[in-house]
Amino acid sequence: MKYRCLIFDHDDTTVNSTAKIHYPCFAAFVKEYGLNIDCSLEEYVRYNFDPGVFAFYRDICGMSEEMMETEYQFWSKYASEHRAEAFPGIREIMEAHRAAGGILAVVSHSHAQNIMRDYEYNDLPVPDEIYGFEQPRDELKPAPVPVFKIMEKYSLRPDEILVIDDLKPGYDMARAAGVAFAAASWCFDIPENRAFMEENADYVCNSIEELAEILK
Repeated sequence: MKYRCLIFDHDDTTVNSTAKIHYPCFAAFVKEYGLNIDCSLEEYVRYNFDPGVFAFYRDICGMSEEMMETEYQFWSKYASEHRAEAFPGIREIMEAHRAAGGILAVVSHSHAQNIMRDYEYNDLPVPDEIYGFEQPRDELKPAPVPVFKIMEKYSLRPDEILVIDDLKPGYDMARAAGVAFAAASWCFDIPENRAFMEENADYVCNSIEELAEILK
């Protein structure tokens, strides 16, 4: 196999969740708490791409740490009550990789328990490792800590790992860890995001089929 370990992002890479869960949750939170924030789905995705979710809430939405914690609790409850559909073709890629003896990992800003519920709901192979939002904040993407932990546990070289993610924090994590990166560009087509990935990513996959091709 080309890469012994595939590290998948979850939201908008494996499952179609931002449009169906995370953005509606954000809009509901803004309405519930009467916040003066006007943010479209496209803007929400763009800001999650860069500068990332924490900076988006703090610097762009102007939330205090207390309000960010309130939003986190609101989101945690909302996300736990909803399931997301996997993108067609992802299961086949994961199954083929597992059948060939490969390692499947998930590094995400979603909770591990919600990731597992989505995997069970979509009949996806159980990941060997999940590093979710319950990790210490300084160990979340874009920090390379999860990749280093996976490398150490499975005695992997950097050239044996591919990170698959739709957002810049995933790219930053992969680069900091010295591993290959594939941009998952099959969910949203936002010009600024695409331009960055086309200039910087090792691979840009506009479809699940393109990802399957580079893994052959």
